[in-house]
Amino acid sequence: MDVFFYLVPGLILALVLFAAYRVLRRAVQIRRAWNSGLTAEARCLRMYTTTHGGSGDTSVHSTLHHVFEFTSRDGRTVRFEEEDGPGTILEGDFVTVYYAEGATVVATAKAPRRTVLAASTIGVLAFLGVVAGFCVAFMITFTQMSDGFGLGDDVDDTTNVVVVDGVTMTP
Repeated sequence: MDVFFYLVPGLILALVLFAAYRVLRRAVQIRRAWNSGLTAEARCLRMYTTTHGGSGDTSVHSTLHHVFEFTSRDGRTVRFEEEDGPGTILEGDFVTVYYAEGATVVATAKAPRRTVLAASTIGVLAFLGVVAGFCVAFMITFTQMSDGFGLGDDVDDTTNVVVVDGVTMTP
């Protein structure tokens, strides 16, 4: 039974760490694309929305997606998808994209807003840090409480028999 109190916070902690990795990775990619100085004219090939929630008492959350295509400086055709773009970009529109070359081309159609990127990244990481801290604190507190109260050990005061993890011992 004690495993449950370590497994669940451990899984939550693993998910939080993975989410933090993804947030940092995307922020670095966007920053790299902005700092490269490379721009191209891209065409919006497709625009669509996805919705989440709406069952029961939850609200509906919609995310706008754009699919862009452009030709990089070295002649490669690059197609990428970006979430949460402006609703004013429609299929067939041309936009300026910022990209960084490499083994895989990293691109974004978002205009450089370094302060907003830094603030949003720090905000998300702070929230994830609070969740991670809560999970660690919970596991530490549970360990201390189970050691202090002797959870898992049953003592029969009438016969001086101690049962530890299913093994009966007499003092």
